Amino acid sequence: MLESGFSYLAVLVAVAGTLKFAEQRWPSRVFEYLPPIVLLYLSVMVLSTLGVWQKTDSINSVYAGVKDNLLPAMIFLMLLKSDLRQIRRLGGRMLGGFFAASISIGCGFVVSFALLRDLLGSEAWRTLGALSGSWMGGTGNMVALQQALNVEDSMMGYALLIDSIDYALWVAILLALVPLAQRFNQWTGATTEQLDAIGARLDKEDAADESGPSTTALLFLLGLGLLLSSLSQFIAEVLPTTAFITTTSWTVIVVTAFGIVGALTPLGKMVGSVQLSSLMLYVIVALVGSRADLAELAQAPLYIFAGLIILLVHGIIMVIVAKLFRLDLFTCGVASLANIGGVASAPILAAAYSRVLIPIGVLMALLGYVVGTAGGLIVARILALIAG
Repeated sequence: MLESGFSYLAVLVAVAGTLKFAEQRWPSRVFEYLPPIVLLYLSVMVLSTLGVWQKTDSINSVYAGVKDNLLPAMIFLMLLKSDLRQIRRLGGRMLGGFFAASISIGCGFVVSFALLRDLLGSEAWRTLGALSGSWMGGTGNMVALQQALNVEDSMMGYALLIDSIDYALWVAILLALVPLAQRFNQWTGATTEQLDAIGARLDKEDAADESGPSTTALLFLLGLGLLLSSLSQFIAEVLPTTAFITTTSWTVIVVTAFGIVGALTPLGKMVGSVQLSSLMLYVIVALVGSRADLAELAQAPLYIFAGLIILLVHGIIMVIVAKLFRLDLFTCGVASLANIGGVASAPILAAAYSRVLIPIGVLMALLGYVVGTAGGLIVARILALIAG
């Protein structure tokens, strides 16, 4: 039984590192359906349920200090690769498809919660609000919204289960639809010449930098991220708050602005921000899982069903939009997965159509990081109004 804050943090980081090492060293289909970040949450939750650590003053201090200060730094570093100038080059139809996917996902959350509110409970809007950040951006946006919406750590297990199980089903459906692209495009009246040209140009101009980050770059980015985390919290303290926009919400908004601006500077080209933000994300998810309990996941099937309703509404709206605006299946599918799956899966779906289209999947997924937090806050606000 651990009572030391340092020992508690050491165990969490060790579990996270072990799972990532196992994924790389022993690839398995298990990791396709349950990504390491979900397994991390579940593993740490099991340890918490077994009472491996106690909520001593030392552990509580480490939990709050690390989580509250690391989160803004992670958001800043995560956004440094989201250069709006590059994203703009996707063109109006691709961007329109992306935002249509974002809006339809938001509509799905509203419909799902309205139908299941009495079964899920009035406070479920917080959990679904946090999840909407992930399904419009990524896991980083979700943990940012957890902080902004004051979602209990125990309730985040539901969000992660939906994000894993329903998301895996959606990826399988979108990949299965790839052979039907030509028939779908004929039905909507879409043409793909402009899409192919955009993909070829991006592939030629935006060659990936495969060099690893230097110690200098990592140290500089880490220091800058932590410094801006502190500055964001300081600025948030002096900004006006409401019942919905709290000081924590302001912290997330301010550091998001720092990240978007930073991506337009030479900072966006520095190698290392992706690695550092991913590392921070794993630590934060481990901290969140350390406060959860398996007994508190009794409503998991209901939440998974809620996720299926969200995807159904999203899919129906996207088909209607595609028919009205003559969008091709690639645009609809990658826009959908750029929102729901992010950079981990949108490029995979893009590659299923053509390798030359992979950069489009990457850029659309990066756009999700930019809009995910704000979009999630809007969805959460609507859900709060439905909850009463």
